[in-house]
Amino acid sequence: MLTDHLPIYRLRIRTERLELRLPDFEELAGLADAAAEGVHDPSFMPFIFPWTDATPAERGRSVALWYHRCIGRWENDDWQLPFVAFRDGRPIGMQEIGAKRLPITREVATGSWLGLAHHGNGLGTEMRAAVLHFGFDALDAEWATSGSLDANAASAGVSRRLGYQADGIAHVVVQGKRRLERRWRLSREDWEAHRRHEVTVEGLDEEVLKMLGLGGEA
Repeated sequence: MLTDHLPIYRLRIRTERLELRLPDFEELAGLADAAAEGVHDPSFMPFIFPWTDATPAERGRSVALWYHRCIGRWENDDWQLPFVAFRDGRPIGMQEIGAKRLPITREVATGSWLGLAHHGNGLGTEMRAAVLHFGFDALDAEWATSGSLDANAASAGVSRRLGYQADGIAHVVVQGKRRLERRWRLSREDWEAHRRHEVTVEGLDEEVLKMLGLGGEA
């Protein structure tokens, strides 16, 4: 079985409404379909890399390629888990969590997107709460970081609701224009103080921990 060789496929993170896990090929196709249907209002670009500025077919292909890129370039000390968020068995978005040299840095970073049809009902917050639980509770991280382009009120709102504090700014170039990126940082203490979702993690065994750079060599 694939899980014998890539034990990260055993991971399951569950909340009240969602399940986060790595997809099979048909589920990945469903995720690509969700991206093709739209991720945000086309009048505003919320991503530093403007992958959504494309045709529906190109958006879907970009999602599928990005997923394979994350898995294909896996290193125990530099990894990114491209979890797919499922609601009622249907893929609705992607919630990533990654780390570099986690046993030393004790820091994780997150990024996400959610199909436009699912905006506005708290699912983005629930997705991020799920991987924060995974990072802090399961992997014993001490910090989590995120970022949002200025005027992306939805992403900034998720960060504030979950307890992040402002962590500086950066200027980036997006579609040939200077944009302001706001950086966010969450401590373990602030995460604990702002927990609102029940989250469970399944499949986190010794082999998975090794793939995540914890507990020895994979």
